[in-house]
Amino acid sequence: MTRLFYRLLRLNHTARKWLTRRFTPAGLGVLAGLIVCAIIGLDTNQSLSYQIYTLLTALLMVSITATLFSRYRFSATRILPRFGTIGTPLKYRIVLHNRMHKQQKGWKLLDSIADAFPSLKDYQRIAHHRKPWHVRRQQWKRLVAQKQQALVSAVEVPPLPINHEVDVMGEVIPLRRGLLQFKALTITCPDPLGLFNACVTQVLPQSILILPKRYHLPPIQLPGARRYQSGGLALASSVGDSEEFRGLREYRPGDPQRKIHWKSWAKVGKPIVKEEQEEYFVRHALILDTFQTEAYSERLEEGVAIASSLACEIQTQESLLDLMFVGLEAHRFTVGRGLGQTERMLELLASVVPCQDQSFESILPVIQSRLELLSGCICILLAWDEARQALVEQLQHFGIPTLVLVISDEQGLQKTPNLKDFKSSQSNLHVLKIGQIQQGLRLL
Repeated sequence: MTRLFYRLLRLNHTARKWLTRRFTPAGLGVLAGLIVCAIIGLDTNQSLSYQIYTLLTALLMVSITATLFSRYRFSATRILPRFGTIGTPLKYRIVLHNRMHKQQKGWKLLDSIADAFPSLKDYQRIAHHRKPWHVRRQQWKRLVAQKQQALVSAVEVPPLPINHEVDVMGEVIPLRRGLLQFKALTITCPDPLGLFNACVTQVLPQSILILPKRYHLPPIQLPGARRYQSGGLALASSVGDSEEFRGLREYRPGDPQRKIHWKSWAKVGKPIVKEEQEEYFVRHALILDTFQTEAYSERLEEGVAIASSLACEIQTQESLLDLMFVGLEAHRFTVGRGLGQTERMLELLASVVPCQDQSFESILPVIQSRLELLSGCICILLAWDEARQALVEQLQHFGIPTLVLVISDEQGLQKTPNLKDFKSSQSNLHVLKIGQIQQGLRLL
């Protein structure tokens, strides 16, 4: 029975997409009138609505038949930007080429996104809960909304001259981070009565990475002194307290004169510079909690958004920033001082998946291996329990200034953090409630 209901839901979803694509607004109105007339006109002796029913049926049949003989030929090229961002309209260029021997008018262009309808397992997980029907219905609607990748609207195409190209600006609104996959481009053109659309589709698979949304943050001063980094940082900018000689190389345009090794220049007859590496840096850690039992949660999405905001706002010209989290595997990515770009960190955060099969303790070895190098730490936590409290206490034990951001739902945390556990005056904790994240971040 569960499979049957799921198939009916999927059939309803597919039918609604087909109806909205093939019927124009006027055509949907005629179709609705046809159904009403069919219901109230069952008894032809009591009502004359069957005559209206016959007329509407004839109109729809003429419209549908007219589109069967329509033959449209076109080619299209979609030019996508490198990235998109959740909630920000994503505009891109589409080049349409009219391959017919007459000018075309009234076309509309509709992009197709890969279908993300909930799976049978998702439906079974909801159906097996013994809850009232209206509660399960709300859960199902919420699940369908979570799976929706983007909002796509049809684009009006200007008149297409014979065998000419026209640029059209497409637009989608991304709703989920990660890879947004485009499937095809469809041209729709209404019949002469304006009730039914003729559709011609060109398969055009492409994808674009959607970055997490970002919040506005106040200026954040991360405390912490420089720490000795074993081995230094090769080819870093010269800002550290001390540098270690690595070797000699030929002069490159832009090298400072103070790096020139004059004795080697006199010996070989061409400019030679010293190559050094620094030994002391300010290094901060950005720890993202990804441990949850659900495949999707709003808390994790907000955590990723906060981490993305911090990665963009924190200045890393004079310091290093280590991003640490566990998804399908443990990750540690460093940006700052020429090592990496913030864009690369955002790409990594866009692909974060929840860690459902491990406990929070599995991230501790990744953090413990870097404790002696850290000048400060930011922890973004999805809950507050003994394991997460133990991590904060360990950071405090090493004297690392720590900023803890705990994300809670509207009901708040089950266990309230004890601010007395913070031994350092440079460490603090903030609880950010879903729906009030931006207001909470302004108080940092």
